Parts: sequence; structure tokens; C-alpha cells
Amino acid sequence: MTSWLHRYGYPTQHRVLLCVVLAANIIGGSSLSGESVCSSPPVSSCSECLRRGPQCAWCFEEGFLDGAEVGERCNLVGNLARRGCGLEFIEHPEVMVEVNATTSSTQVSPGEITLTLRPGAEASVIVAVQQLEKYPVDLYYLVDVSASMQENLDQLKTVGVALSHRMREHSSDLRLGFGSFVDKPVSPYINVHPSKINNPCSDYEVKCRPAHGFHHVLSMTANMSEFTRIIKRQRISGNMDTPEGGLDAMLQATVCQGEVGWRGEAKRLLLLMTDQPSHLALDSRLAGIVTPHDGLCHLENNIYMESTTMDHPSLGLLAEKLLENHVYSLFAVEQLQYQWYEELVRLLPGSNLLFQAPKLIDLVVDAYKRLLSVVQVSVSVEDRAFSRFLVSVSPLCPEGSVSHDNRSCSNVQPNQTVYFNITIGLHSCPDDDDDQDDVVQVFVRPVGYNESSIIKVHSRCRCHCGPDWRCHDDTTHQSTCGEVTPDTDRNNQDLNNQDMHTQTPDLDPEHTPTHPHTHGPEWSRQCRAEGSGVDCNGRGVCVCGKCVCERNSLGTVYGEYCQMDDYSCPYQHGLLCGGRGMCVSGDCVCEEGWTGESCRCPVSTATCLSDNGLLCSGRGRCVCGRCVCDNHQYSGAFCERCPTCHSSCQSHWRCIDCHLSHGLSQREAGECNHTCVPLVGYVNDVTVLLGQVWRQCVYKKDNCYYRFHTALVSGNTLLHFNTQPECVSSRRYVGTFLSVCVLTFLPGLVMLAVLVLLLHRRSLPQGGATDQPYNPTGKDLSHIPKTNEKTVSYRRDRPPGPDRPMEMHITVPKMPLGEPWQ
Repeated sequence: MTSWLHRYGYPTQHRVLLCVVLAANIIGGSSLSGESVCSSPPVSSCSECLRRGPQCAWCFEEGFLDGAEVGERCNLVGNLARRGCGLEFIEHPEVMVEVNATTSSTQVSPGEITLTLRPGAEASVIVAVQQLEKYPVDLYYLVDVSASMQENLDQLKTVGVALSHRMREHSSDLRLGFGSFVDKPVSPYINVHPSKINNPCSDYEVKCRPAHGFHHVLSMTANMSEFTRIIKRQRISGNMDTPEGGLDAMLQATVCQGEVGWRGEAKRLLLLMTDQPSHLALDSRLAGIVTPHDGLCHLENNIYMESTTMDHPSLGLLAEKLLENHVYSLFAVEQLQYQWYEELVRLLPGSNLLFQAPKLIDLVVDAYKRLLSVVQVSVSVEDRAFSRFLVSVSPLCPEGSVSHDNRSCSNVQPNQTVYFNITIGLHSCPDDDDDQDDVVQVFVRPVGYNESSIIKVHSRCRCHCGPDWRCHDDTTHQSTCGEVTPDTDRNNQDLNNQDMHTQTPDLDPEHTPTHPHTHGPEWSRQCRAEGSGVDCNGRGVCVCGKCVCERNSLGTVYGEYCQMDDYSCPYQHGLLCGGRGMCVSGDCVCEEGWTGESCRCPVSTATCLSDNGLLCSGRGRCVCGRCVCDNHQYSGAFCERCPTCHSSCQSHWRCIDCHLSHGLSQREAGECNHTCVPLVGYVNDVTVLLGQVWRQCVYKKDNCYYRFHTALVSGNTLLHFNTQPECVSSRRYVGTFLSVCVLTFLPGLVMLAVLVLLLHRRSLPQGGATDQPYNPTGKDLSHIPKTNEKTVSYRRDRPPGPDRPMEMHITVPKMPLGEPWQ
């Protein structure tokens, strides 16, 4: 049995084409480098090395790093090769993909794929699913015949013929089937009173059929009249509780393919009609039924016989069986139960929810069209290996369709193809050593299709190590003197030690065989290099005449006499071999593209190419990525500079004068060949020649300056004349001098005149008077007004007469200040 793993993508285009295997990748990132993952902590066997990750390899060459710890055989492929391990002795299983071209199908391809994965690796394949123009359709009506469904049964009597006419435009061949259900015929689900068992409706004086878990009534048929006749003969039944046994009946209608008559080439639709929720798994405990459902068909004489002995199926089991048997499920329910079934449909792949309505035919046709326009696949792994694999699926939808949550493609049209990128990764190896190279099947099932793809995954967890299967690790390594060396597997060591010290009862202790000592003069001589008085050069211990080298914080010591290591090499920038190589026997073995004593020099000469494409401008050689000029006169990053190589400007004056005397004519330039270099050119503007190669010079003649540039290119001297001279005459000097004088003094005179006028204007009095009156007091009278006017009134308190008072007014008119009174 397999586990329903995930729903990925809704399939409408169903032809699977495995085209590509993406590179193997590491599952689960690591902050360590690849080399550190392989060697830290040290491993003791080839199989353990392979489990470190897909980048790790094992060297099984005999004598490799002789004397070093066995864990040094585990490293990156490149590092093992640089240390001297032949490529034919490196165990490094690669990810492999094989497509079985012999299996073909019209909707899903390829039918069979074989993957070989090692721990930590993953591979991606492309599966294509194509939708056909029209499919034959098998529609099975599964109806709740409890008493409340009488009205729905009456509606079905006219469905057969009408539905067949509507489906002609969407299907090439329609067949219908029918089955009924109520609930498990045990207490407390039904009334078990003898009078109620055969007729649950006896209280209402109505003849009802007995309650039943599932009754298959009519197999798939194209005879619509027969379908209508069967529907008319159906009678209702009854039960006690509200939920019904719909899921129990759905599973039997799904898995009993022969009895129901499902066709292999047809689209299979299972329509469940009910007005109540359904029982779920474990509900049967109320009736004392605790046996889980086995997912098999149990029909006898079209009656479900295990209804009273097996529990209701779980949603996971029902979903798995729907996928295995390529069945779409439709639920036609009452509005009051819509929310309950809405949650249920989300857990069942390829399901759809409908309202029970008078226009049931329209709802079925629309649901069928929606199901076909959505392409989805389900991927499942065998239960025994479920936890060891990582699976992911992403759809590649065709033009015009839409991807939903990276799981499906909707609005897919007939004859379009949907591609699914399926990535499978091996997370770990089996715990059982006997199953290290087992084969696990991964099933790729497009939902609702009768075709699928099988991916067989071979787990490469065991080392082969050549034809002899000798990996030279702790599982096979023993010393020649019978003692287990320090790098031997602990289990083997315990076993050998037990054999050494165990005395059999039949032998005298004096005759018990003994083993030679592992240390002593007879062994030390074999562990010393010629001329050396120290065992293993003082960097190891002698065991049975063979050096077992030490391991320190700097690196690995190895060799027959521990005379070599992997850290006594030149450093650059604090890194061994510049971080671009590996130290082997005191010399750096550089990575590809690098060379030199400390791997500091690139092999490529691209850094020495000048702008003209020549190596060091044709005047030097590239050494360690830099130009070394052949002639000391040359310098620069590309030997492009030579200050002393250019002739002086004065040496070209005769050539310039010759060309000027001939009017800078190209036709007469040949007359100057005896005084000029042959490569001479005329330009209108020498500024376009500015650069590191060209040298600027000036030649003066008749108060005119002629600019020219000279350069040495590929050993030839080049001269470029500027045909536009810069000439200056004596009249021009006078005019320039006068212009400067005028522009300098004239603004000063103008400013001085303006300043004098302003001062003179300020000294004049206001009103234009020129004579000021003498002020003998010397006081400033500017704040005293010039004129004044005042009126004074006098009144006497005692009037002259009884009738009116006496008043007197004196007016002082305006007068200029300083004018005497008159």
C-alpha cells in the first residue's frame, strides 16, 4: 500500500514526457565547505563517506596516503585526484536517470522512469500530461435512499435520457450506473426492533426497503431506458441518526471495478446525492465496530457484506482509492449541508461540490467541464520509505491557462499539454544494512486519468569499490601481524581481542598460541627510513612494522615512514597554496587554471593582452599574469610605454618645414621622403589623437605654430600634422594691447565721474536755494518749523451787561520764520 503524499497541480493536459534531469543537488544546506563536510568529523568507512553528501567521494586505491588515518580517503573528487588517487579508484556514484521507451501511452508519458540517487542528492524530471478532445464517460449515481430523499429520487426518473443528449457534445460515449445506500444496519444507526428491520417505515403504514450499507443496483449501461426503469423501481428506506453512510458506499463503488463496470478508457464520475452529512472513521465504535477498513471490495450478490464488521473508511484511504482507480467524485447536497461537504471536498483530490436543484443535468455537465479543464497530479511514495524521500512538484502551464498555488493548471483546453517538474531527493538511507541498495517506487498519478507514471528510485548507499569490493576502510582493514591497527573498526577489534584472550578448555595454557609483540627492535627497523634513528620520523608510532602516522591540527601526516604531510607548502596571503591548491609531499598541486609554487599565477594570459590584442603589446612575455618587457626601455602594464624610444620634437622640424614648403599637399609629400619618416599623415584636428601612445609637439614658423603628434607603433614612427596653424601678427599684438587698455581704464573713468556727480549733488540744499541765512546762535534750526499760526481767545467772567457776555479773539497769521513783527 502506498501513502497519499501530496496533491500537486490539476491535470488537464496529460501526456507526461520526462525530458530533463537537473543536476544533483544537496538537500539541506550546510555552512561548512564541501571539503569540511566530507572530512569533519572523520569517517571510518566508505558507506559513511557517501552519506556525508553527494559531493563526497572515497578513494579505495591500495597504498593511498599510506600511514594516514582511514578517514583521509574521504574527500572531494578533485582533492583526491590531486593527492594522487587515480580516477578509476574513486568511488563517487553519480545521479542517473533512465527512461523506459518501450512503455507508451496517449495521455501520460513516460510510463516508467528509473532514478539512481545517493544520500543527499536529488534529481528533477519533466512529466507531461495531455488532454484529449473527447472521452468516453462513465457516470455512477450513488443515492441516499433514506426517507427524506424521496423527492430527489423522483427527479432522477427523467435524468437518464436528458443527460445523454446533453453529454453528446462533450463525450463520445456516455454510460450510466446506479447504487444506493443508507447506513450500517446495526444499532444505534437503525431501529433493531424485529418489526423495523424489514420495514423501517412500518409506523407510517408505508412499505420501505430494509436499511443497507451499500447496494449496487445497475452496472454501467448505455441503455437509458433501462436506467430509467431501474430508478422508477427504487424505494426509500430509513435509519435512526442524522449522518448517513455515504463514504462507506463511495469506497465500495470505487474499488469494485468489475461489479460496477468501470471502463479503463473512460472518464469515471461518481455522483453522490444526499441531504445529510456522512459518518467518518471511528464513528462505528458506537456500534462496537473497531476493525479498520481494508480498502478492498466486499460485494456479494451486489450487497456490501462487511458493513457490520468494518469501520467507515478514513478520508486518507478514500482519497487514495479514488486516485488509484482514477475516479472523479461529485457531491450533490442540500444547501444546509453545503458547508460541511465544502470542507470535505478540499481533502479529496478531483472532487467537486454541487447544489441539489431541479437543473441537476446542467450542474453535472458544468462540473464535468470544470474537472476536465483542471490538471492536477498526485505523487505518492511507498509507506516503508516515506520518511526517507523529499518530493516536490511544480506545474508548467500552457498558454492561456492559469497556475493555482503552484499546484495545478486551470482553464486547460483539449489537446494542450501540461508539464510537471517533479523533484525527488533521497534524504537518508535505510536503517537495515540488507536494504542499502533497495528500490522504492514513486507513483505519479494525474487525478481522474486512467494512466500514470512510475518512478523507480534506486538508493545507492553501499560502496562497490571496484570488481574486488575492497574499499580499504575499517570494515576490511587489518594489519599483517594479526593485530588490529588503531584505525580498525571497533567491532572487529573487540571480536579479535576476544579471540586472542579466549582460552579453550581443551588446551593447556602453556600451549596456547601467542602473537608476536607489536613493538620492539624487530619491528622498529621496518619503521625507520634509511639513515634515520627515529621511528616514523618522530611523527607516528610503529605497529607491526608499519607506521601509523599522527594527525595534528595543521593537517595530515602520511607516507611509509610518515615523511610527508599536507601542510608543509608555501603560503600566500595566509592561505596554504594561496587557497587554490592542495599540498602534496611538500609541493602545491594547484587547481585547474592556476600554477606556480604557491598557486598564485593564473595559467591564462588574458590579463596580459593589450588593447590591440597583442600579448604585452608584442614587446614582452606574460609571467604569472603580468607582462615582463623584453627591453628595459619599455614599461607599463602592457609594455606600451617607452619615453626614450620616441625621437625628439626637434628631429622632426626639418620634416615639418619640408611639408610646409610644399604647401601641405599630399601629391608633393613624396618630395620630403629624404628628410621625413615615410609614415606621414595630415589631419584637421590633432586632439583626436590624444592618448598614451602619441607625443605632442609644436613647430614655429613665421609667427605661426604648427602642432604635430609623433608615435612609435610596431617599430615604425608615425607623424600626424595639423593643417590648421595658429598664427599671430605684430598688428594683432597692438590691437590686443589697445583693447586691454581700453577695457581696463575706461570702466574706471566712468566710475570716477559717477562718484563726483553724486557727491556734488548731495552738497546742494533742498529746494534749490544757494544762500543760507546766518545763524548767530550757531544752533541747528532744521527741526523748527518755517511758519506758524495761532489763535488766542479771551473771555471775561463778569459781563458788561445783563444780556450777553464779552468776548475777544486774537488771530496770529502764518509768517516765515525769522521775519520781524509788523
